[in-house]
Amino acid sequence: MKKLLLGDEAIAQGAIDAGLSGVYAYPGTPSTEITEYIQGSKMAQERGIHSRWSTNEKTAMEQALGMSYMGKRALVCMKHVGLNVCADPFVNSAMTGTNGGLVVLVADDPSMHSSQDEQDSRFYAKFAMIPTFEPSNQQEAYDMMAVAFDYSERIHLPILMRVTTRMAHSRAVVNVVETPREQNEINFNAKASDWVLLPAFARKRNDVVTAQQAQLEHDAVISPYNEYIDAVDRSLGIIASGIAFNYLNECFPEGCPFPVLKISQYPLPKELVQKMAVECKRILIAEEGQPFIEDIVRGVMPGTAEIQGKLTGELPRTGELTPDLMKKALGLPASDTFEPCADVVSRPPALCKGCGHRDVYTALNEVLRDYPNARVFGDIGCYTLGFLPPYKAIHSCVDMGASIGMAKGAADAGHWPSIAIIGDSTFTHSGMTGLLDAINEESDITVIISDNLTTAMTGGQDSAGTNKFEAICRGLGMSDEHLKVVNPIPKNMPEITQTIREEIEYHGVSVIIPRRECMQTLQRHLKQKRAKEANK
Repeated sequence: MKKLLLGDEAIAQGAIDAGLSGVYAYPGTPSTEITEYIQGSKMAQERGIHSRWSTNEKTAMEQALGMSYMGKRALVCMKHVGLNVCADPFVNSAMTGTNGGLVVLVADDPSMHSSQDEQDSRFYAKFAMIPTFEPSNQQEAYDMMAVAFDYSERIHLPILMRVTTRMAHSRAVVNVVETPREQNEINFNAKASDWVLLPAFARKRNDVVTAQQAQLEHDAVISPYNEYIDAVDRSLGIIASGIAFNYLNECFPEGCPFPVLKISQYPLPKELVQKMAVECKRILIAEEGQPFIEDIVRGVMPGTAEIQGKLTGELPRTGELTPDLMKKALGLPASDTFEPCADVVSRPPALCKGCGHRDVYTALNEVLRDYPNARVFGDIGCYTLGFLPPYKAIHSCVDMGASIGMAKGAADAGHWPSIAIIGDSTFTHSGMTGLLDAINEESDITVIISDNLTTAMTGGQDSAGTNKFEAICRGLGMSDEHLKVVNPIPKNMPEITQTIREEIEYHGVSVIIPRRECMQTLQRHLKQKRAKEANK
């Protein structure tokens, strides 16, 4: 059976067909569509596959690990910076080992289309001593899911599957199985003592995982996803990983005239690399992201072959890899392109018309005219656009949940006024602990939780704390006297500005919650309501 699928959708369908029992994720481009596809899948619903959004990537990883311990197959999805959030359970999951298959899907975002950095998740897998799969096309992305789950259960380790933006968000025809695999039954085949990382047990597991590395590398050498494709002209050899192999095929539609080593499973198969190093005079390494393979190859290469790639300038060190960049590195003419229209004016992103964040920033800027030294610590979400004109209202944006802790740190340094602005989903993701610290130390900060009742930046997914924020803040120790809720609409501007001013002047922790539904989800909900009424 054939389906036209995004790379993300191929991964999701592959997981369902491989006997998935649960997907755990926090939305983050370019990985969001995987969980959304499973949530909308009739087959997933019939099979009772868990697919509710998690509060953050760390909780997602921990829940998936718990499902694996029970013998079921679990998938964790996130973008690359989400792997930072779940690094603790991710790295330790190799030490505990797995029971049911566990795949950690990470979507990297070279060129930072919607991210803070370009980090390459392959380094995390090498650090954690677990295998990595990196599909070169949508069909491989689909097929690899079943292989990854099987492999995870055979070696009792999680598998990291790495894709990048173009793989996640481009479409292709994919052949899918007619009869999906049944889900695993609950079993207790794993040793429960392995799950307890007390030093005495962890040392034993560390020896086991370290000893596995030679076998994992041998598995990569014989993997069908790693292929040495020989050719007559050995003046050049090409190592291409993941989507770079796809781009290489675009450069040579009739077949590459040089030997090619396709890499889609790690650890790096050094034996195949060494074969190319002996046979070829020059080696070009093409990979999306950081020079991960290139760094390793320089340490294992025998002979005198010249190595080229990102570190030597044939391919750029930053940004996305493209077929034209590959052509340039290979000395081939670039594809025909059209000159950009000179009349097109740049249109930077902006907050939607009617967005409650607009009114929050309007009120905040009005108040802060009287506080020229104020510092506003921002966070990750739609409201980060408050840095741009016309608001120019925030001074920092580092990582999810950082705003409250940074505001506290500034206050600890003696600065006043120190203000944090954070979204509702970001607050529950990783802002609550910063607020707890501030409350415990009675820090002189004002926290604005701009609540639009959804995870708006990634498409309007459910937010874990919706309608719970006052209770959460009280539970953390906030007094009702300095916990204020306002409705951010223009007619309420006097009330909002007065509230902000009063709470800045209060020398302790204040929390202001401006609450109004995101315009995008509001329109969607109204449309659904009208459709329901029309069907009655």
